[in-house]
Amino acid sequence: MSLGLRRRHLLATIAMGTLMSDQASAQQPASDPQNTLYMDLKDGRVVIRLRPDLAPKHVERVKALARKGFYDGTVFHRVIEGFMAQGGDPTGTGTGGSDMGNVPAEFSRDAHFLRGTVGAARTGDPNSANSQFYIMFAPAPHLDGQYTIWGQVVQGMEFVDKIKRGSGGGGQVSNPDKIIRMQVAADAKS
Repeated sequence: MSLGLRRRHLLATIAMGTLMSDQASAQQPASDPQNTLYMDLKDGRVVIRLRPDLAPKHVERVKALARKGFYDGTVFHRVIEGFMAQGGDPTGTGTGGSDMGNVPAEFSRDAHFLRGTVGAARTGDPNSANSQFYIMFAPAPHLDGQYTIWGQVVQGMEFVDKIKRGSGGGGQVSNPDKIIRMQVAADAKS
């Protein structure tokens, strides 16, 4: 097989995998309200299935922060086209977190960063995740086993796709989009 043909085959395989993961995610019901988040954005509601089977400490942290209203009004400060949208920093700078301290890494070799995967943002220290998270626009196998996966978008990925993108290599966003409200489905009033 020629290099050009192999490259086209690889690109088609990646595109098909992205489509299949989108379809599978969209068909998975968020059946456990205690482990489902509703994230309301300017364009609509995003439903995230939490993964306590992979990251119980991270899931408990996110739920505790959501229940406090911590994420309401926070921005997506770093958004890189074709990669991910990052938010959850109360300062909007990428340097802040909650006052609850850091969460130790909960890496999984069996879970993969696909389109719609929600992961814990951190510094170079694997045990430095706190409140920040990111949602993948596309698969990123280089993150597998290096970052904690704590959720998967199962509905509303089209609204994530509409989050305002940043500029430059760092993806910093001027006048960024905000999370209107994030709540645990079991607690949701609307």
